[in-house]
Amino acid sequence: MRLTTRREVYRNKWLTLFEDQIERSNGAAGIYAWIDKPPFAVVIPFDGTHVTMIRQFRYPNQRWSWEFPSGAVEGKPELTAEEIARQELREETGLLAGRMTALGKLAVAPGFSNQEFTVFLAEDLEQTAVELEEEEADLTLGSFTREQVHRMCLSGEITDSPTVTAMYFWQNS
Repeated sequence: MRLTTRREVYRNKWLTLFEDQIERSNGAAGIYAWIDKPPFAVVIPFDGTHVTMIRQFRYPNQRWSWEFPSGAVEGKPELTAEEIARQELREETGLLAGRMTALGKLAVAPGFSNQEFTVFLAEDLEQTAVELEEEEADLTLGSFTREQVHRMCLSGEITDSPTVTAMYFWQNS
């Protein structure tokens, strides 16, 4: 495919929606709408026995969701994946990690977004104050064993795909 023109359709602080006019390899014209989003990190905070998870209301799905701490840092493209992971871990859980291990990296939805995420295992944890952003006001924390989280993923209680992916990477690392 070859880009012929690009139009910005919408922008906010979290994403930009583009509509591209393209030419396919066979010469046929077409359009491709896609979302530009910054990379994010998913963090598995493990104290040797339990993981800390967050529970928050996910508006698009209209339900509560158990997830590993995760997020992006908008407006700071210079941050490494580990720096993003450490910031999100601290803000959402108040935890500081003595050791961070990258377990894997994936594209979220390559058919309509360029966003990627990296999964980290956080260990040697120290508790500090939680620093929630305004959008995270309803967030609560929970503590689970690895086996409990695994069962929650298999039963469909956990539906957040980056969390399920993180468990897969962790189980196979």
